Amino acid sequence: MTTPGILIEAEDFDSYGGWLLDSQFETQMGSPYLLAHGLGRPVEDATTLIEVADPGEYEVFVRAKDWAPPHHPGRFTLSINGVTLDTEFGADGQDWAWRSAGKIALAKGAASLALHDLTGFDGRCDAIFLSQDGTVPPNAVDEASRAWRKALRGLPDQPLDAGDFDLVVVGGGVSGCAAALTAARLGQTVALIHDRPVLGGNASKEIGLMPRGTQGALLLELSQRTPDGDLAALSLLQAEPTASVFLEHRIIAAAREGDAIVSVDAVQAKGGVERRFKGAMFIDTSGVAMLGVLAGAETLFGREARSEYDEPYAPEVADDMHHGNTLFFRTRMADQPAPFPEVPWATEISKDYANLSGQLTKPGAENGPGPAASPNPDNATFQFSADPSQAWMMQFPATHYWEYGQWLDPYTSGELVRDYLMRALYGTFSNVKNLEPETYANLEFDWMAFVAAQGEFRRYKGDHVLTENDIRDHTRYNDMLVANDGFFCIHCAWNPGEGKYDFRLKDWIMDVRDQQPYGIPFRCLYSANIDNLMMAGKHISVTHVAGSSVKLMGNGAQHGVATAAAAFLCNQYGTTPRGLYDEHLDELIALVDKLSGHDHQGAGPGGRKFVATPG
Repeated sequence: MTTPGILIEAEDFDSYGGWLLDSQFETQMGSPYLLAHGLGRPVEDATTLIEVADPGEYEVFVRAKDWAPPHHPGRFTLSINGVTLDTEFGADGQDWAWRSAGKIALAKGAASLALHDLTGFDGRCDAIFLSQDGTVPPNAVDEASRAWRKALRGLPDQPLDAGDFDLVVVGGGVSGCAAALTAARLGQTVALIHDRPVLGGNASKEIGLMPRGTQGALLLELSQRTPDGDLAALSLLQAEPTASVFLEHRIIAAAREGDAIVSVDAVQAKGGVERRFKGAMFIDTSGVAMLGVLAGAETLFGREARSEYDEPYAPEVADDMHHGNTLFFRTRMADQPAPFPEVPWATEISKDYANLSGQLTKPGAENGPGPAASPNPDNATFQFSADPSQAWMMQFPATHYWEYGQWLDPYTSGELVRDYLMRALYGTFSNVKNLEPETYANLEFDWMAFVAAQGEFRRYKGDHVLTENDIRDHTRYNDMLVANDGFFCIHCAWNPGEGKYDFRLKDWIMDVRDQQPYGIPFRCLYSANIDNLMMAGKHISVTHVAGSSVKLMGNGAQHGVATAAAAFLCNQYGTTPRGLYDEHLDELIALVDKLSGHDHQGAGPGGRKFVATPG
C-alpha cells in the first residue's frame, strides 16, 4: 500500500551530534526542534537512519525558521544518502514554515539523513517530510496538524494511562522538588511532571541561579550540586519508592469534573507519546501557572493599581507589565586568539553596547564581572535607585540586568524573547572584541544558555491575596504556615520604544525592608475556584509587588513543603484545601511545623517565629 509519505521529527534523530533538543516552545510552534547552538562555530551534524518501504520519487519538505531575517544567521543544509540538497534552510525570511527542497529518488530499505549546520548561530529544524503523493504538510498549530503528525508517527489517538496518584505535581523547579519529596516521605504516591531534562528550574544546571530566600533544611538537601552543576533533587526523588519523576513531559490539557481536576495530559518531548495522569490532589509548581491556565483557574496578571491594595510600590494605573525573562552566559579568555564572525543581525539590537558585566561564573554563582570595552556606552556597573545608606547594593555587575519581554505575552512570545536576548548578547560580545581587538583577541563565549530564566507569568488568585503591606507590616493571619525571607526586588522595564538598550533594565528597586521573615497564609496556597488545586512558588496568590519578594526560590521550597503536607491531610480526611482551612487548620499547622520547624524561621509548635504587626 502506498503511504502519503514519511515524517521524520528532528527530536527523533538517532544522533543529535552537536545540535540540542529545544522543546520550550512546542505549544506555540507545534513541536520540539533541534537547535544548532554553537556560539558562532558550526556544530557537528545531526544524523539518523530511516526505513523506506515504498521506493520511488519523494518531494522533500523541511520545517525550519529564519530567526533573524533578513540576515539569515541560522542556516543549515540537509543531506540524504550522502547527497546534499541545494536548499539552505533558515534563509527564506519565514517564521516556522515548511519549505520544499525539490524531489529525490529513494530505493527501498535504509536511507541516511544529516543536518549540516553552516553558521553555529542557532539554526533550527523541526521536522522533515518526504511526500510521495503530492501531499503538502500542514503548517498550522492545531488539532488537525497534531493528528496528522500522530498518524504518520504511529502514535495512539488517546494518551496512555500513566497511573492514578495521591498527588500530581506539575513543574520540577525547586518548589516542585520540595513538594514531591515531602509528599513521598509522607507516604503519598506522587507523580512529578517536568518539561525539562533536568530538575531545578531556574536553579538547574541549564540556567544556574542560586536559590535565595528561606534556606530551609529540605532546600539545602535537594539543592546540593554535582561537579557538573546538576542538583541532588533527582537522586533523592528516585530513592523514594512512592515517587515517580517524568522528565521532558509538558502538560497540554487538564480535565475537570465540576470544580475539581481529575487528570492532566502531558506529551513527552522525544517520541511524542502522550500520557494521562489521574490524581486526587494537584500542586502547580510550574512557575507559569500552566495547570491553572489549562484548568480555568482564576488568575492575576501584571501590575495592580495603587488604589487596589494601597501598595506604595504599585503604579497609579494598572497595566500588563511583568518581570521579563533573562538569559545567562559566561565568557573566558582562551589560550589563543578566538575569532568571531561579523554579526550585523546582532549589533542592530545591541547597537554600540560593549559591556558584558553581569554573568554567571558557574552554576549557583551569579553576578560575575565581565569584560567591558572603551569607549563604553554605559557604566560597567549598574546604579540602583535605592537608599544611599545601602552601599553594598549600590553597584555590582548584576546578572538580572539582562532582561526582556516585560510588555509581551509571556505565553506566546517566549521564543521571540529568548532570541532577542541572544542577539543582544552576540552583538555586545562582538562590540567588545571589535572595540579593543588586541585586549580581547582571545575572548570567547564559554557558555550561553539557550533556556531563558523565566520571569513573571500569571499568578493564581487564592482565598487571600498577599500584598506589599502584608509583607512590610508583618500582618498576622491565623493560617500562616511558613515564613518567607527576602527583599522587594522590582525590575523596572523601559516602556515600549523607550531606551536605547532595551535588553537591559531601566531600573532595579531592591528594598531590603527590615530584613525579618514574614508569614505566608495557607489561603495564598490554594486556588479560589478549583477545589483540589494548590500552588507553590512565585505564582501563588500575591500581588505583583509582593511577588517580587515571594518569587525567591528558597521561599518556594517552603510553599512546596506546606502544600505537600496539605495534600497529605486532604487525602487523609477526604476534603479540600478550603476544607482543611475550615476544619483541620491546627493539625495542618502542626504538621508543617514538624516538617519545617527546624528551619531558621520557625521553632516548632508553639514557637512559630513570625514578626508581629507593629503597634
